[in-house]
Amino acid sequence: MKRIAVFCGSNHGARPAYTAAARAVGELFAREGITTVYGGGSVGLMGELADAALASGGEVIGVIPRPLWDREVGHHGLTDLRIVESMHERKTLISALSDAFIALPGGLGTFEEIFEVWTWAQLGMHQKPLGFLNVDEYFSSLATFLDHANGEGFIRTEQRNVAIFESDPATMLQRFASYAPPAVRKWIDDSRT
Repeated sequence: MKRIAVFCGSNHGARPAYTAAARAVGELFAREGITTVYGGGSVGLMGELADAALASGGEVIGVIPRPLWDREVGHHGLTDLRIVESMHERKTLISALSDAFIALPGGLGTFEEIFEVWTWAQLGMHQKPLGFLNVDEYFSSLATFLDHANGEGFIRTEQRNVAIFESDPATMLQRFASYAPPAVRKWIDDSRT
């Protein structure tokens, strides 16, 4: 994998572990020669991720909508900055540039972004791995809820298993490296019957 998208908060969150994790991911990607692709912000976990990757000699591609750039929350020191016109353009470009996706702790935007690329995988629009970095159990309740939705018949087991939950970023990369895309076409065909 050459490029991995990271979705994360534009705030730091309540725990120092969130900032530490964002920095650790940026540093890990730089060491492994992986380009960080993210939302282009200079604030919160987004800024920490980018700064850590850059300080460690890594490449960082930021994709930011013009309204956010105009509000001066964009990062001015990136390897490559792409300014787009809308959030939809941002997500489409991030997806096209990336070989995999990781969600770090974040809010509504983080959830929306990772769930959209997960939905695209379900629809067969890509076969790229995605995961949630479960820093200090941040995503544990989400994993439980997804298991509940699976048990209630709203998320198929194959779809639920696409999302990888890990607490260690290096382990997440190992799991991405051994990722075998599910038979997405079968899900789509089965849903028509």
